[in-house]
Amino acid sequence: MANSSSPITNKMELTFLGTSSMVPTKERNVSGIFLSYKSEGILFDCGEGTQRQMNITGIKRTKITKILVSHWHGDHIGGLIGLIQTLGNEDNLSVVEIYGPNGTKKYMSHLLKSCYFDVKIGLKIVELNPQSIKTFFENEDFILECALLDHGIPCLGYSFIEKNKLKVNTEYLKKNNILDGPHLRKLQEGKSIVYKGKKVNVKNATFVVEGKKVSCILDTALCTNAIKLAKDADILISEAVYTSELAEKGEKYKHMTSKDAALLANKAGVKKLVLTHFSQRYKNSLPLQDDAAMYFDNVICADDYMKLNL
Repeated sequence: MANSSSPITNKMELTFLGTSSMVPTKERNVSGIFLSYKSEGILFDCGEGTQRQMNITGIKRTKITKILVSHWHGDHIGGLIGLIQTLGNEDNLSVVEIYGPNGTKKYMSHLLKSCYFDVKIGLKIVELNPQSIKTFFENEDFILECALLDHGIPCLGYSFIEKNKLKVNTEYLKKNNILDGPHLRKLQEGKSIVYKGKKVNVKNATFVVEGKKVSCILDTALCTNAIKLAKDADILISEAVYTSELAEKGEKYKHMTSKDAALLANKAGVKKLVLTHFSQRYKNSLPLQDDAAMYFDNVICADDYMKLNL
């Protein structure tokens, strides 16, 4: 039935602002990923230089509504203080929600005392300590989930889950001479209607558009929570610091290799794997992609400024 309706326009866009791991290179900045969805702007981590990367990609800083901090290593939060200060200079001040693992309130307090300026924007700081997969935000459009990963310090993975929507089948309406009007809103709410004395069954007049799921898993050893969090994701964004040739190094520092990321994608049943967070030793990401492709087919490596529409 969905095929007989008007096309659904893309409204979700991912922008990779930084794809290096601890050390920035000429080609890659440190961690930062921006998800734009309707009026929401969700920033996954905020490494040093994230503001500049946003300038280059044309993303207005005032678009940011939420910042999801994976953990408090410097390459993931080094750009926070400058971003908060810059947002305070904007004409239309807003509230930015910052979510992170245990210790986030303490670290934010230290950060805001690290230099002199007035915090002019509203900051809502929320610490998350999930025992398993936890929903920590929900509205009529989407859900945000988190899970504790395995990185030696408190570290979270996140999922953005768009809710399913009912859409009106325009061909059905045309065939049955049902004109546009406020009565269509009830159909989209899942209710049958009576139009010109005739019942219109919501099951016939609508179809379900399945929501998209994006999971972002950075800085962790391969673990059960990562698999559970990423289950059935349309896009899994995963770190791949090393190829499998350096598996011992990955185990030592609790990072995933490209092979680990591919195994995670397979076990979680995701549709597409996007690798990021590469060691500076790799001047070309092709070895990482080739390594992962041996275990999972639909895989690409992210570059700085790369955009994906869902």
